[in-house]
Amino acid sequence: MLTTAVTLDDVMRAREAIGGRLHRTPVFSSATLSERTGADVALKAELFQRTGSFKPRGVLTNLAALSDDERRAGVVGISAGNHAAALAYGAGQAGIDCLVVMWQGASQAKIAATRGYGAEVDLAAAGPADAFDRLHEVIAETGRTLVHPFDGPRTMAGQGTVGLELVEDVPDVAIVVVPIGGGGLIGGVSTAVRGLRPDARVIGVEPEISTAMHAAVAAGEPVPVEPRSVADGLNAPFAGTSCLAAVREHVEEVVLVTENEIRDAFRFLYQRAKLACEPAGAAATAALLAGKVPFDPGERVVAIVSGGNVEARIASDILAGR
Repeated sequence: MLTTAVTLDDVMRAREAIGGRLHRTPVFSSATLSERTGADVALKAELFQRTGSFKPRGVLTNLAALSDDERRAGVVGISAGNHAAALAYGAGQAGIDCLVVMWQGASQAKIAATRGYGAEVDLAAAGPADAFDRLHEVIAETGRTLVHPFDGPRTMAGQGTVGLELVEDVPDVAIVVVPIGGGGLIGGVSTAVRGLRPDARVIGVEPEISTAMHAAVAAGEPVPVEPRSVADGLNAPFAGTSCLAAVREHVEEVVLVTENEIRDAFRFLYQRAKLACEPAGAAATAALLAGKVPFDPGERVVAIVSGGNVEARIASDILAGR
């Protein structure tokens, strides 16, 4: 039987470990989104976090727990981009040597950002599944400590601080809508939200062609998938075991959105909410606009806009309707 890897107390301790080193990201109301959906909708803007996504929350929680020997040996991560940049940033701030395993075809902008924060990037892998094999090789060769992008108790606890802020800023929230890649964000957020407001509902959102968590819930365990969504930040090749446990305990439903629904939401957030997010950051809004989140009229809903790191070419193509 799966058990949840983190508790509300763990999330509270993560906030103490992070301290004042990250932004408390704002929550914006959206009259247009509320009118379009019939709910009272607000947007938790994690695209304004340091490095442009929620990922530094989990990274700093992990780095704060390293021993002196682990700090000297350095850290390693694996990521399509947002965790890579966050780990590079956090390690650079702490004076820890950092290597990130990425893969051929990953966002060039995110690779450049990771290098810009001072990390070494390994691009030996052909794709996401191969990259995890490469990761294990690197750990064996170097002895570095892994800071997992989603499947780890400290990662989940750190990401859960998004949920703490959200409930404090919107105390009457009834529904929280969260995008899912490997599941670290929804695992932590659902733990925090349900711990503070047991009557609140948490809904997860995945692309129809990137269904790591949906497949894991159906199978009862993580299973490999072949993700290929425009929302590259949600293209995890499998869901985390700990993340799945949290989803099964705290999340009401995981809904799926199409690529066109993600693109429509991306345009909506850019044009109407003035939020220059990435496609992954638009997934929760996509589920609301597509009518895939059940709610009573006027219920207080918060959608998490998880990040804002997108290549200019992709953004311009979506905005142009291509």
